[in-house]
Amino acid sequence: MSYNIDTKGYYGKFGGAYIPEMLLHNITELKENYQRIINEKSFQLKFNELLKNYVGRPSPLYFSRKLSDKYSTKIYLKREDLNHTGSHKINNTIGQILLAKKLKKSRIIAETGAGQHGVATATVCALMGLKCIVYMGAKDIKRQAPNVARMKMLGADVISVKSGSSTLKDATNEAMRDWINNPVNTHYIVGSVVGPHPFPDMVARFQSIISKEIKKQLMVIEGRDYPDYIIACVGGGSNAAGTFYEYLDDERVNIICVEASGKGVSSGQSAATTKLGKIGIIHGSKTLLMQTEDGQISEPYSISAGLDYPGIGPIHANLFETKRAEFIAIDDDEAMTAGLQLSQLEGIIPAIETSHALAIFENKRFNKDDIIVLNLSGRGDKDLENYIKYFGIK
Repeated sequence: MSYNIDTKGYYGKFGGAYIPEMLLHNITELKENYQRIINEKSFQLKFNELLKNYVGRPSPLYFSRKLSDKYSTKIYLKREDLNHTGSHKINNTIGQILLAKKLKKSRIIAETGAGQHGVATATVCALMGLKCIVYMGAKDIKRQAPNVARMKMLGADVISVKSGSSTLKDATNEAMRDWINNPVNTHYIVGSVVGPHPFPDMVARFQSIISKEIKKQLMVIEGRDYPDYIIACVGGGSNAAGTFYEYLDDERVNIICVEASGKGVSSGQSAATTKLGKIGIIHGSKTLLMQTEDGQISEPYSISAGLDYPGIGPIHANLFETKRAEFIAIDDDEAMTAGLQLSQLEGIIPAIETSHALAIFENKRFNKDDIIVLNLSGRGDKDLENYIKYFGIK
């Protein structure tokens, strides 16, 4: 069994392109051109040059001795937090901005939750001299103020979305509406492995640089190119898709996806899609989706703005259904405690999204000789106010 996308844009039963007619031209244009363009030698040369000299790749694979000692196993952190802009998001936005330029698009739109994708999009638009509009939920604008300021300083227009729960789902809705109204000159840089085909596959391909580097780095450090376990947090799931990509069909590698259970899976305030969701369609893709009995999308909740999404990418829905990956839900308190622990043990303040993944070690036991790689997907600068408020730091 293969866990990669098929020729029709599906991962098993999940994926596809469920779109309004007004987007048919845009999606068809992408489907017919994206693989050809991104595999061109000139594209790859420019993409890799920017990843090296602008982003600062390869990101280190850091052996966390203190975490390893505490949990009696071997824990490596893939330091995506050290990328330019502070997270994995820049890998995808560089790929997509180069693609947009090839397609002669002059205007870029994006959605963002935690703000990291918005910052990464604003960054590459400034680099390439393209107009940038970022849609962001009003609730997220308040809790991610530092990233809003960064986007504006980079020249982006940040549009506050007040509909629904005023979070990531609603920002995505508004970005989709914008694209429908501006189909000719606009490219939508989707920030995760969500949306209609070919976005989930395209984003996963750009993020696969993470697992490509892990393979090379492990070979040097451990004498083999695969871990026993590979771990990432999952909202939409782009950091996870990139971390898992090279290992999807390697059954020697155990895959663990960490979701946000908010105030508890059964609390009514959660974003644990695989525990609470059923098959549905959101933002142009068939996937697992939190919804009411009559099919209306349920409002998700997480202390983490980047995991506050009612669905998961179709690649992850397939990993769940086929049992290729183990899904574990972590609540707000567990995540915040894990974030503080890493800060004080290793001097690394992680994004709250990443803190969910770090909490896995209090919930699952590993063998002493297991090699574990956890993707440290973003740094915690944007979350300092939330950490300070939560822990009462003065």
